[in-house]
Amino acid sequence: MDIKNADANGYFGEYGGSYVPEALKKELDYVASEYEKLRKDPTYIKELDELNRTYTGRPSPVYHAKRLSAAAGGAEIYLKREDLNHTGAHKINHCLGEVLLAKHLGKKKVIAETGAGQHGVALATAAALLGLKCDIYMGEVDVKKEAPNVLRMKILGARVISVTEGTRTLKDAVDAAFRAYLNDTENQIYCIGSVVGPHPFPSMVRDFQSIVGREAREQFLESENTLPDAVVACVGGGSNAIGIFSGFLDDESVALYGVEPAGRGLNTPYNAASMTKGKKGILHGFKCYYIQDEKGEPLPVYSIASGLDYPGVGPQHCLLHDTGRVTYDSATDREAIEAFYALSRLEGIIPALESSHAVAYAVKLAEKLGKGKRILVNLSGRGDKDIDFVTTNYPISEYEGTFGKTGYKEFLSQISGS
Repeated sequence: MDIKNADANGYFGEYGGSYVPEALKKELDYVASEYEKLRKDPTYIKELDELNRTYTGRPSPVYHAKRLSAAAGGAEIYLKREDLNHTGAHKINHCLGEVLLAKHLGKKKVIAETGAGQHGVALATAAALLGLKCDIYMGEVDVKKEAPNVLRMKILGARVISVTEGTRTLKDAVDAAFRAYLNDTENQIYCIGSVVGPHPFPSMVRDFQSIVGREAREQFLESENTLPDAVVACVGGGSNAIGIFSGFLDDESVALYGVEPAGRGLNTPYNAASMTKGKKGILHGFKCYYIQDEKGEPLPVYSIASGLDYPGVGPQHCLLHDTGRVTYDSATDREAIEAFYALSRLEGIIPALESSHAVAYAVKLAEKLGKGKRILVNLSGRGDKDIDFVTTNYPISEYEGTFGKTGYKEFLSQISGS
């Protein structure tokens, strides 16, 4: 079975497809056809490569986090620094590609959903750069939680539309964006923010994000003369994870780990661990694992990280889970906060709460793998957007005075009161 590519109908194994109204399917089939032509067009490729290099700042470096590694004990931890991209996350990788596609198709506007705001900021940035209008749908909860990114989007010229239905978070923003797309497919295009949704979005976003994996593999070989023993990335919808995993899928010696949000615990309703707690079904026009009730309706999900609180997960991830090529595990809110402060104090890098889940898992994995092993973490975004929320709800005073005096395990013991 091909775990790397979808078939002609957009299926990765049994997952994916395009379960949408006929009018929308016709438009998406057109988008898919045009994308397949454009992705092979030398002029398009050259323009996107030039923007990645001179505008985004690619390639992003791979950094050896020596102090974090020493404090964690065991394996050495390295970071793929997607937080250093223009706009502060991996999202700019697919946004530039999508907006270039929209311009080629003659669209006047791009629309999207956003949770943490990183996709919204990246799309607003690309739209400003290429001269298109931009509407961003964002749950009311996330509008308040991620205020700095809301302001950035508005400064860049985007219209931010607060979604007040349902749980007022990412799933509801996706619903609202799809409704808006259905109202006018002629003049606008939905630039989805992850490897989810109906075909061709999962494959298209994956293609744009695969630059992360290609770079990381080459950089690691060059600097370490070997491949990493493990690659770790957080998983909500799954774009940053599939981006870096794609570079290593053929390398059987490299273990791949996707880290879902366990929230307040997998034994509570307050998590968004779709692969762990979900069942198969149709969500937002594609088949995947998602968290649902007995009638197949999506249940409310939760994560401290706004970009991870989505009830489903990308179809390629579902296949990688079933085949066992990727191990999917989870990290709790508390573990993410601990990693947020740890990376900030030990390495001078403030990570996004989404990325903090991957860092937290890597620290545990480092002890398990032991000395002599190497772990590569996709640091998918920076934490500027999360500073107000974190310091208000998890005060610095709880963490002061511990770093530099203790190792990571002793630090965790102190702040947990154990």
